[in-house]
Amino acid sequence: MDKYVTGAVIRKLRENKKLTQEELAQRIYVSGKTVSKWETGQGLPDITLLEPLAEALGISVIELLSGEDIRNENRSANMMRTLFYVCPVCGNVIHASGKAVVSCCGITLPALLPEEAEEEHLLRVEEIEDEYYVAASHPMTKDHYISFFAAISDQGIQLVKLYPEGEAEARIKRSRVKWIYAYCNRHGLFRTKV
Repeated sequence: MDKYVTGAVIRKLRENKKLTQEELAQRIYVSGKTVSKWETGQGLPDITLLEPLAEALGISVIELLSGEDIRNENRSANMMRTLFYVCPVCGNVIHASGKAVVSCCGITLPALLPEEAEEEHLLRVEEIEDEYYVAASHPMTKDHYISFFAAISDQGIQLVKLYPEGEAEARIKRSRVKWIYAYCNRHGLFRTKV
């Protein structure tokens, strides 16, 4: 992990739950003095206590480690608010329909911010029967390539994984698609309105 829980985070989360140090200590079977030491920076919780501590504070271990109390503000699951996360180590592509704390390969991933496509990241989108043919005039070498195309509609997401030395093209069902995204491993996330 690139971060570890801090005393300030424990204190903030404990106070948000309206717990005393002693009440939190009882829930995770440590002394109140131990919780006090964590909160004043005189010690850190053992890794075996992270899961019970997170549970007592009503959050996930990832949220505890990141120091953020994440609440999905996209309760209606509006797919137009889809966020993408890409692991720089293994290349995993993760999407969420709202704000999330996402971790892969021990790294907390930031949400990618899309830019409007231009120059070599412009997408050619053609209608062919009930599909869109999507292509990019982009290098597809081992070092520089388009990793995926994603089509977002109000009903869901279609993700097409691409590979180096392949073609930067895909066919996507047209059904209610509003945006098409492309992810370049060097330059980030780009989108085009359909």
